[in-house]
Amino acid sequence: MTESILIAKSNDISSHILPRMANRHGLITGATGTGKTVTLQTLAEGFSKLGAPVFMADVKGDLSGMSQAGGGTAKIVARVKQLGLDGCENKACPVTFWDVFGVKGHPVRTTIAEMDPLLLARMLNLNDVQGGVLNAVFKIADDKGWLLLDLKDLRAMMQHAAEHSADYQTQYGNISAASEGAVQRALLELETQGAEQLFGEPALNLDDLMQTDTHGQGVINILASDRLFNSPCIYATLLLWLLSELFEKMPEAGDLDKPKLVFFFDEAHLLFKDAPQALMQKIEQVVRLIRSKGVGVYFVSQNPLDIPDIVLGQLRNRVQHALRAITPRDQKAVKAAADTFRANPKVDVATAITELGLGEALVSFLDEKAIPTPVERSFICPPQSLVGPATDAERAANIKNSVIFGVYDNAVDRESAYEKLKGRASDSASKAEAGKSFDWGGMLSGVLGGSNNKSGRGDSILEATAKSAERAVGSQLGRNIIRGVIGSLFGGKK
Repeated sequence: MTESILIAKSNDISSHILPRMANRHGLITGATGTGKTVTLQTLAEGFSKLGAPVFMADVKGDLSGMSQAGGGTAKIVARVKQLGLDGCENKACPVTFWDVFGVKGHPVRTTIAEMDPLLLARMLNLNDVQGGVLNAVFKIADDKGWLLLDLKDLRAMMQHAAEHSADYQTQYGNISAASEGAVQRALLELETQGAEQLFGEPALNLDDLMQTDTHGQGVINILASDRLFNSPCIYATLLLWLLSELFEKMPEAGDLDKPKLVFFFDEAHLLFKDAPQALMQKIEQVVRLIRSKGVGVYFVSQNPLDIPDIVLGQLRNRVQHALRAITPRDQKAVKAAADTFRANPKVDVATAITELGLGEALVSFLDEKAIPTPVERSFICPPQSLVGPATDAERAANIKNSVIFGVYDNAVDRESAYEKLKGRASDSASKAEAGKSFDWGGMLSGVLGGSNNKSGRGDSILEATAKSAERAVGSQLGRNIIRGVIGSLFGGKK
């Protein structure tokens, strides 16, 4: 049987996560500065040692230190001694760094086509009508076999659909110029936030997130998010997309001895903020069903009220750090948190939540029968890797020595919707120019014996006819008329 993961200890009680229950999801909450990041680090280390890969977003830059051995600071040494953690040693974890902007890690890309229209509409902050137009454009591109890979593909496709809206209206619905303009403006804003680097190829291969090192430890994937977090909607939508892709592409696994991947969703409140009902249903479906794919999801947030009840009920492994009951909302959050734990007569949960010190938490994990254990007030075990950021040099060395170094570094721009539509426009322009270049007026003037008018007199009737014919030549009707005129002049049959 797979060894359990020690997470916290009190004087006489040890709290462990059972690996076969780790995919029943979890929640880490607490006010700023109460120790959530260290708890996340301890959990990630434990899963990695079991051979389970981990994915986490590093919003503050503090988690990059996991790639380095811990320094044995005075606080950590004191906590190790306090908890009696004999044999605790400082060592690094196997880490792969990722970064949408390709600066602090390997680039993370996906294609427009792989991003669900519902998620993209959320990223663009579109209303229902605009989202419907975006969905129609996706369907048109799909039906025509035009690849949507990057933002310029989607821009070109939106413009094409609006210009040919009459042709598409019956099959795909109305595509108004107003809606197209709104989507184009949203795409422009997305570009200014740097999101154009998110879309393109080579796209992320999810298998690269589920690697183990030569010692059998699960690789911890850290997404640099300090810059990405400045665009909260993009940050939340990207993480939700990753979860959705894992749900769609991973096979059913059932109950496993340990999870295939553990996914930490930091600043989880951003995922649910102003989310439309359709998106909430998708989130609930993914969280509920991804467990059977062998993926455990752990939400990290300041307040348990940030998580909707429909999702909160599925987060069975709990770590609650201190909350401050200052405002009425804070007091409500304390009561809500207290009510979600299985009671322990030795612990007054509502009071303890407001009294917890740094690194101290209320914990409850699932037992062998998937029943939450009674809540315990404990200290989180310190991690063995470095608490705090790695240096730029240490990060750069890690990236260069990674097994995927060079795989994603250079973007590829193959033929897609933009090139297809640009080619069609060029062909149309060439045909139009070819029609204009033939001098029908000069030919008719020559046939009719006319000459250049150098005397300043007005055009003769025949010259005027020739110029009128020249203007008409662009249409099929014009060509028919000219053929009739020439036939009559040369005695053709009526």
